[in-house]
Amino acid sequence: MSLSLIRRPGSCSDMKHRRLLLARRDFGALLTLGLSGMLLPWPACAQNYPAKSIKLIAPYPAGGGVDAVARLVAERLAVRLAQPIVVDNKPGAGATIGGEALAKSAPDGYTLMLGSITDYAIAPHVHKGLTFDQRKDFAPIVEVGYGTVVLVVNADFPPRNVKELIALAKSKPGEFSYASSGIGGLQHLNGEMFKQMAGVDLVHVPYKGTTQLLPDLLAGRVPMAIDSLPAHLPHIKAGRVRVLAVASPVRSAVLPDIPTMSEAGLPGYVSATNYTLFAPAGTPKPVITLLNKEVNTVLQLADVKEKLQSQGIVITGGSVEAVEKQIPKDMDKWSQVVKTSQLKFD
Repeated sequence: MSLSLIRRPGSCSDMKHRRLLLARRDFGALLTLGLSGMLLPWPACAQNYPAKSIKLIAPYPAGGGVDAVARLVAERLAVRLAQPIVVDNKPGAGATIGGEALAKSAPDGYTLMLGSITDYAIAPHVHKGLTFDQRKDFAPIVEVGYGTVVLVVNADFPPRNVKELIALAKSKPGEFSYASSGIGGLQHLNGEMFKQMAGVDLVHVPYKGTTQLLPDLLAGRVPMAIDSLPAHLPHIKAGRVRVLAVASPVRSAVLPDIPTMSEAGLPGYVSATNYTLFAPAGTPKPVITLLNKEVNTVLQLADVKEKLQSQGIVITGGSVEAVEKQIPKDMDKWSQVVKTSQLKFD
């Protein structure tokens, strides 16, 4: 009987020591271990993990929304795990550089990624020639939460609500534009979904990020955007832009007087910037389970809840099974938006 028969893929480093011990036993003693002996390394993995520092990939530049959430979670999770967690920003190519780095990492629990819905649900449908498959190469751990998406307009733009905006756009097809942080991103598809559901013709104006689009939105050179709340919140409070609706299923605690898109006249329009923690596929289940448990604990800390909620982020948490079921639904939804829009991407 070969000792290789008891090895499991993605096992922890302490298994090497155990295999050496087993090699010294005779054949009969090995057989007495039975199936229970073969399975012992799995709980041992969970008990000894983590034994060193962990890298957390943020597939966006430092200072952005994903980066802020990643650093907050990393700081508190490091305390829970008693090991350093280093945030590694890998921006570029529509967040696929970071995704590729995760997919090609060892499935040992020491490389993770905090991704947004753009990375795992939209990128597969808009980026050609990817060297990895989000469905097969990512192992979801937990959804941290989702950022509120808002339909925001320049303060001087005439419409005061969504119905007025739709009526104005229908009266002047192709004369008004919406801004996004780049081709193929969530904001772009938010605009395309709005066009589909409202039956209007709007011109897409892509920028290289929310930071770049804000000056033109504030100046009125582009009248509207459907974007994540945090970047716009200071300007909303200052009265430089107005929010016509939130795209969440329910109203935002940060903007309780603002209606949802469904309430405002577009039933079924829902969008959010979901933040989900991933490991490479093949990471041992006990490690995934441990990380899920500890992140859920972190999300209940008072200061973490306050910081996330103040940015318009709704904390979700939940089980591994819940996020495993949700991700295919998100991928299918945005795939349909891309197909219906007949968008072409290089």
